[in-house]
Amino acid sequence: MNIPTQAAGPPPLPRDQAPVDQAKAATRPGDRIFLALSRGSGLLLLVIMAAIAVFLTVRATSALSHNEGNFFTTFEWSANATPPVFGIAVLAFGTIVSSLIAMVIAVPVAIGVALFISHYAPRKLAAPLAYVIDLLAAVPSIVYGLWGALFLVPHLGGLYSWLDDYFGWTGVLAYHDGAARSLFTIGILLAIMILPIVTSVSREVFLQAPKMHEEAALALGATRWEVIRMAVLPFGRSGVISASMLGLGRALGETMAVATVLSPSFLISGSLLDPGGGTFAQNIASSFKESGEIGKDALIASGLVLFVLTLLVNGAARMIIARRKEYSE
Repeated sequence: MNIPTQAAGPPPLPRDQAPVDQAKAATRPGDRIFLALSRGSGLLLLVIMAAIAVFLTVRATSALSHNEGNFFTTFEWSANATPPVFGIAVLAFGTIVSSLIAMVIAVPVAIGVALFISHYAPRKLAAPLAYVIDLLAAVPSIVYGLWGALFLVPHLGGLYSWLDDYFGWTGVLAYHDGAARSLFTIGILLAIMILPIVTSVSREVFLQAPKMHEEAALALGATRWEVIRMAVLPFGRSGVISASMLGLGRALGETMAVATVLSPSFLISGSLLDPGGGTFAQNIASSFKESGEIGKDALIASGLVLFVLTLLVNGAARMIIARRKEYSE
């Protein structure tokens, strides 16, 4: 009688071999040095952030103790007056509104460009186009500001007149033939500035979409757009949102470009096309040099609000990334 025999496999590894190897790896000098440097870098970053927060809080407390107005609701910035009266209502409005305008304009365009580079453009065109997009992110802010002041502002009058003709009845897009140094202009400029960041991150996320899902959709007869809609966009949704948050963080803190284009004014207009408004960063850059001791502390107090706002935006981006296992692991 023939008794079937099993094929002989490789001999099992000793049970203690893996733990021993891991223990040896953990005691190597290079590993210990790298671990110490990594932990030290992380702790140093936390210490720096905490030091910045403490400095801003201490200086802001000094300014708020002398403030005769409500810091959150006052529509005035007279920090150098006697007594000082200042508030961030106009600055918060201008910062948030201009950033939202930039997001509404930039995010759809960035997603379209990222999809074109990753799934539509031929390789010979995709590589140079991606390089140009990445290069735009390295352009200094002052260059964008000069371009906006010397080219964008003089050429927006026609667009604003058209918006006033068709949408002026809303009041939000009413134009009174003034200089086009408005929050809407700042939103357009910020959209151009954050476009490379959102495009680059979104492109990399779309390129990581599982090829098996795309091939399965194609095998079922889906068109290229249906593949993108069913396989690419659902996978990259969290990445696109995170990229948008990164762009929003830059838009909130942009200084030189906004200070170059926007006329300093502590007025809130009902129309986005009229001059007026301001942002945290623009007010700090424009007023810091001529401010006294209390005035500088007041500017630091507004910087503390911007600091907290930026941390909240970045924290929201990290929470969105952590929701998807493929990004967090």
